[in-house]
Amino acid sequence: MYSFITGIIEEKYENLIVLNNNGIGYEIIVSTNTVDRTQGIGDEAKLYTYLHVREDAMQLFGFYNKQEKDVFLSLISVSGIGAKTAIQMLSSLSASEIVTAIMYGDVKLIASIKGIGKKTAERILLELKNSINTLNGITLENYTEFSNTSSGNESAMEEAANLMVDMGLSKVEAMKLIKSVAGPDDTTEILVTKALRNMN
Repeated sequence: MYSFITGIIEEKYENLIVLNNNGIGYEIIVSTNTVDRTQGIGDEAKLYTYLHVREDAMQLFGFYNKQEKDVFLSLISVSGIGAKTAIQMLSSLSASEIVTAIMYGDVKLIASIKGIGKKTAERILLELKNSINTLNGITLENYTEFSNTSSGNESAMEEAANLMVDMGLSKVEAMKLIKSVAGPDDTTEILVTKALRNMN
């Protein structure tokens, strides 16, 4: 019904933004990531929206960009994942981190979200893993967080990331760390050394 709403921020809370659009105040439930990315009270903001209709309520959810909205829609398509749970997930991890966790089958990272147990995390990965490359039109290239990385040796990077996982990191955290330090000619040993130095 509402694709997006543009208005002046009247109120701003941890998971709620009130937008004034032509004298109408829209209460919009948002992730903390969206709250952090919007301007302050009195500034204009544009939020992509989703109207969630239940028998006892109508709730408007908002997102800072289309990618976050698309990940939200994919999450609520999973059995047992409601709109508020999806917002909680997007408050704990960025949209790009969730997409990458699904791509790598990172149960540990998804299960680390408050309210998401191991079985629920496994169900999310199972139901979305086959559609990850076309997750509502999303690919990793949509996310600057992961696309603006070094084009280092992919094999060495994968091996280094696996070693970091053995040290206790999740696969997503490990890949993110390795990519942040990778050079085009780095060996696995060099990548791990650089990653450990960067962690310290």
